[in-house]
Amino acid sequence: MTTLRIAQLANFVGPVSGGMKVAIDALGKGYVAAGHERILVIPGPKDRITESESGITVEIAAPRVSAGYRMIATPWRALDVLDRFRPTSIESSDKWTLTPAAGWASRRGIGSVLFSHERLDDMLTMWVRRQFGVAAAVGALNRRLSKSFDIVVVTSDYSAGEFADTGARLVKVPLGVDLATFHPDRRDAGLPTPRPDGLLRLCYVGRMSHEKSPQLAVATAVELHRRGVPLRLDMYGVGPDADAMKQQAGDAPVFFNGFVEGRDEVARRFARADMSMSVCPAETFGLASLEALACGTPVVTANRGGAHEIVDATCGEAGSPDADGLADAVLRLAPRLGPELREAARRRAEQFTWDASVEKMLEVHSEIAAAPDAKPYWKQIFKNRRDARFRANDPLAPHTDVEQTDDHQERR
Repeated sequence: MTTLRIAQLANFVGPVSGGMKVAIDALGKGYVAAGHERILVIPGPKDRITESESGITVEIAAPRVSAGYRMIATPWRALDVLDRFRPTSIESSDKWTLTPAAGWASRRGIGSVLFSHERLDDMLTMWVRRQFGVAAAVGALNRRLSKSFDIVVVTSDYSAGEFADTGARLVKVPLGVDLATFHPDRRDAGLPTPRPDGLLRLCYVGRMSHEKSPQLAVATAVELHRRGVPLRLDMYGVGPDADAMKQQAGDAPVFFNGFVEGRDEVARRFARADMSMSVCPAETFGLASLEALACGTPVVTANRGGAHEIVDATCGEAGSPDADGLADAVLRLAPRLGPELREAARRRAEQFTWDASVEKMLEVHSEIAAAPDAKPYWKQIFKNRRDARFRANDPLAPHTDVEQTDDHQERR
């Protein structure tokens, strides 16, 4: 087996990042588990290189663009990192400042993959609240990206639609779910659904930001409350729209619980609910939907978008992305609640594994990979700490003072 050296690049990866970070990490760990080498290049508060069982992470000092996210503003420094680590292929999860990596790869005969995590046309339409001009601008960008990258990976048919008529070579790779962490056993033993008190328990797990449409979950709860339906909606997550949604909720039984620390605890919150609200119509895949289903919790989703391709009639309901349509979907699903529906939800999730996602991505990388160097550069670093090719004052150049921790080494 030829050992691949895969460089993953991404912006907007932070401590409270959601689905994109989960996907990048799961794929990266899968590459390493399959015997390949992985380098992750992301923004950080300072220049830093760390090594763990999941490969090497290079953080490039980058400014904040929001409370929880940073974006690399000096893409040439990311290219310098690539020159040092000499990957056999690159996988970019960014459509903005890191796109020059495609040209870098082309000039060196290295394959490049754009992993499309968002559908820009619909997302920007939701942000600016109008369509005029968005389609033309996004179309031009996608045509440029399609010419720059060898392959564009999409996670759903809905995601692929953005690249129609761009000339992109598309490969569909559905994401997976951690079936051990997200498991029906996270629900308290013997807890019935629905519970005898007649209260319908809903949850939303995700970023409290307009592009994720959490306001639709709140609007649905408000409408159900107006109709006299006994319910409780628990919102889990943080983001810039949280305060506005608290005002939106009014006197409806909507509870904002903030950020949930740890994937195990997120799974418990999913498992406690009777239904999960994954209602964004512009979601390219819907990892939160899949995690809820893996916990045995049925899902209500919008009738368009990537999540609608995951949530079928066996494990949930869909409605138009407005308060009335989604409230109707909740009420259609409510009579079906019970052990059989929870078992069906789990079975649906079991059709999506990270092993399958990793296998498909490795097929892509194997096809486009350049021949690896005889000695990977990062291994030379550990064999020869005093390599004269590096400047002593370069913070991204490895030095001899290596700090050992339980699970990684950090070079400062």
